[in-house]
Order: sequence, then C-alpha cells, then structure tokens
Amino acid sequence: MKSTLFAILFLAVFSSGCTIYQISSKDTSQEYYVPKTNIDDVAYVEKVDKPYTEIAIVTVTTERRQPLQDVLPKLKQEAGMLGADAITDVQSDATDLWKRYAPQKILGNAYIRSTYTAQAIVWK
Repeated sequence: MKSTLFAILFLAVFSSGCTIYQISSKDTSQEYYVPKTNIDDVAYVEKVDKPYTEIAIVTVTTERRQPLQDVLPKLKQEAGMLGADAITDVQSDATDLWKRYAPQKILGNAYIRSTYTAQAIVWK
C-alpha cells in the first residue's frame, strides 16, 4: 500500500511541473484575418522583400536550451491562429543576468528562460 501511494505521489509531483513553452501574442492590427488551418501555410521569412502589414507580435518563452528549430513551429502556430501569412524578425534573448552565459546541455542552467519574439505579417 505504501509503495502504491508513493508511486502515485511521485507521478503527481513530477507530472505537474512547468510547461516547456509559454505562448502569447499581442495584436497590432484591428483587422480580422482568416486563421490558417496548418502551420505549413505560415512561412518563416528572414528577409522580407515584398510589401506586408504587421498584424501581431508573437512571443514564445521556453527553457533556454531549446533550439530555434523547436521554437519556430510554436511561433508559426500562434501566428497562423491570428491569420498571418508569415513570421519574420525572430529575436531571442535570455532573461536577466543569464544573458552573459552560454546555454549548457547539462542541468546547470536548463531552467533559465529564453524569450523568442517574431512579427506576424500578412502580404499586401
């Protein structure tokens, strides 16, 4: 009985940890755009070479050790829900004093947070 109770308590404590991703957005446009049904419909563009309108700023906060290729789908998903055609101007910054230290692959600073922001845009 004690081992079953311990196992349940162990699972409850370790499964209730923090989420890896915190996703949010801030609208910068009052217009309505039809949401995308697939994140593949939202492009990631490093340099924009045609006219566009910014509709939102999308933010993903995650553990600092998460690479950009793991964060991009989250940025694109949020932008797609807002109706964006693409995301651009992706920026990342570690929080507070940890900006000075390189990310480590070990648990030493695995839980330090990093924030990625991107412009959600629609083509004109």
